Amino acid sequence: MDDLLTLVGQYNVLGAFAVNIELTLWSGLFSLILGVVLVMMRISPIPSLRGFSSAYVELFKNMPLTIIMVLMVLAVFGQLKIQFSKTFSVNFFWLAVTGLTLYTAAFVCESLRSGINTVPLGQAEAARSLGLNFTQSATMIILPQAFRGAVAPLGNTFIALLKNSTVAAAASVSTETSSLMSTMIEYNANVIVTIFLIFAFGYVILIIPIGLLTTWLSNTLAVRR
Repeated sequence: MDDLLTLVGQYNVLGAFAVNIELTLWSGLFSLILGVVLVMMRISPIPSLRGFSSAYVELFKNMPLTIIMVLMVLAVFGQLKIQFSKTFSVNFFWLAVTGLTLYTAAFVCESLRSGINTVPLGQAEAARSLGLNFTQSATMIILPQAFRGAVAPLGNTFIALLKNSTVAAAASVSTETSSLMSTMIEYNANVIVTIFLIFAFGYVILIIPIGLLTTWLSNTLAVRR
């Protein structure tokens, strides 16, 4: 117990978790927006859009997140000289958000597509019979129902995003949990078990409420047939 209190007092553990939470929230928001765009392209009547969306999803689903993070640093920042801020830490934070967004959007797209599969085909046919175009039927009829059917997979994607935010260390974000954990172990190797338990329980405390909320929303919003 003394070791635990000493470590928490010496290192900014709560601040590190706050960085991961912030990474998760921003990446979750942007990946949701990009995922909606991708899934609309995926069900679009235009073959080129369907092909682009399918290629994007397959590419990012099968590419290791660490590789994406390294590319953000070496290619986007190092070669293309794209900067989000002149402040070092802020710039690499947003590079990490961009990498997480590009990666997670592929899984958001697939989650929403699974929700679209729960929408009866007659819904789209009824929309067309009323004179609605593709965009109108997708945004007004199909997607609202798809979100209700995709609550569980979207919740799982968000949980995975929270855990994946630890990979931000590969994008030179030095204030998040995995970087802090490495530093703590380097200088306090004699209490490595305590350090591990601090971060393990920290993520358990964050993830369990998300799982409970996802289950409740899934049951509450489920489409009754």
